[in-house]
Amino acid sequence: MALSFLSADSTHFDIIWRMALCGAGFGFFQSPNNRAMLSEAPKDRAGAAGGTLGMARVVGQSLGAVVVAFLLSAAPINGVGHGFQIAAVTALFGAVMSGSRVRRRPAEPDEEVEAV
Repeated sequence: MALSFLSADSTHFDIIWRMALCGAGFGFFQSPNNRAMLSEAPKDRAGAAGGTLGMARVVGQSLGAVVVAFLLSAAPINGVGHGFQIAAVTALFGAVMSGSRVRRRPAEPDEEVEAV
């Protein structure tokens, strides 16, 4: 979302810190998410899980390219900003869906203390 607020006269530093923020968020999300998805698959289906993960990544990149191309053709001036806004909303939706999968561990019953 921070990238959508850039103007035509933005400095290099304005672009760099926003891109660094995006990269850090991607880095903190990607590895744990991949690990969670691959660890949930049975060992005999690990290849299929990896293939599905790769396919999802390519489909996401392709759909993103299509949306950006459409936005740039429909709104040449503000298309880039709208693209970043759509990406931010999509990322927020993904974060909410990922957060909804977090399982809370049940409280362990108190161990009974044996009387001496």
